[in-house]
Amino acid sequence: MAEDRKVALVTGASRGIGCAIARRLADRGLRVALHCRTRRAEAEAVRDELAGSGHEVFLADLGEADACVALVQEAAGRMGRLDVLVNNAGIYAMHRVLEVDFDTWRRAWERTLAVNLLGPAHLMYAAARRMAAAGGGRIVNVSSRGAFRGEPEAPAYGAAKAGLNAASQSLAQALAPHGVFVGVVAPGWVQTDMAAPHLDSADGEAIRNQSPLGRVARPEEIAGAVAFLACDAGEYLTGCIIDANGASYLRT
Repeated sequence: MAEDRKVALVTGASRGIGCAIARRLADRGLRVALHCRTRRAEAEAVRDELAGSGHEVFLADLGEADACVALVQEAAGRMGRLDVLVNNAGIYAMHRVLEVDFDTWRRAWERTLAVNLLGPAHLMYAAARRMAAAGGGRIVNVSSRGAFRGEPEAPAYGAAKAGLNAASQSLAQALAPHGVFVGVVAPGWVQTDMAAPHLDSADGEAIRNQSPLGRVARPEEIAGAVAFLACDAGEYLTGCIIDANGASYLRT
């Protein structure tokens, strides 16, 4: 029965990495709750191409705290359960400290932290409580190598991703006794619509050559790492951060 199949809520699933994650999890037999903020038509097109059945689309602005809690409640309610949460949605806005006025700086920080850190935190709160009550679950957060190497053109992005890493590891410790496991995938550059303007610019070759592979990641490669943590990884990997950046940045 469809109700017996596990359910994964994937944020930012209308394109890019989120779309690839939804496809990979559906291929693994999960029913997928695809989240988007406004791109309903794109999300529905992704849904209609997924393997299996029972997938649904949900809209929410993850910059709004109440919307995050409502998203978890609606997805779990309509789909009957919630076993996996993938926090993939995020935004990136340049705000060079010596080049922008204070209003631009402040807005960039407030919106980036709201969507990239507070939103995932609120989603984890709502999902973890439901998962713990049901006997367990998995949370996978998509971070960034920028949490480690810095983001000089978008410092709020780097700070939010660093905070997401720390929150993930804190909750991994708090939730392990309740059967809820938390992991992180931290990509570098990925071939997505959001990255395309940079990859197609004069800087594209230099970006690709940051990795000894001479290219950036494919969304499917990041999705594979997410699916591993969501479906396969042993419980002793809870709290781990998988660097998926093609050796473009090696942390110690």
